[in-house]
Amino acid sequence: MANQRAEKRALRQQRVRRIVRGTETRPRLSVYRSLHHIYAQVISDVSGRTLMSASTQGQGVTAEAKSKRGVDAAKAVGKAIAEKCLAGGIQSVIFDRNGFLYHGRVKALADAAREAGLKF
Repeated sequence: MANQRAEKRALRQQRVRRIVRGTETRPRLSVYRSLHHIYAQVISDVSGRTLMSASTQGQGVTAEAKSKRGVDAAKAVGKAIAEKCLAGGIQSVIFDRNGFLYHGRVKALADAAREAGLKF
């Protein structure tokens, strides 16, 4: 059962990745959600580099959230990645949910990044 779930997620990931490409001016905001943590990376697919990153394992993020998991932690990560992007001169990104459903923690991260001033 778990293997089928991973295969289906990989198919969704490939289907979206064919269309979504990050550039230097508008990089890709990729989200990974594990059972205990949530991670966000801003990636330039042209140069193949990670420009910014934030996660619940970061030092400033866990102080804002009540715990390392849940919607509150995802909101803190979204706010942190948006602040880093704006400080680095990135105003707009392309959102990549990375095969995860757009609800719960993934949606909370995206909404918090939008509220902090990042444009999708």
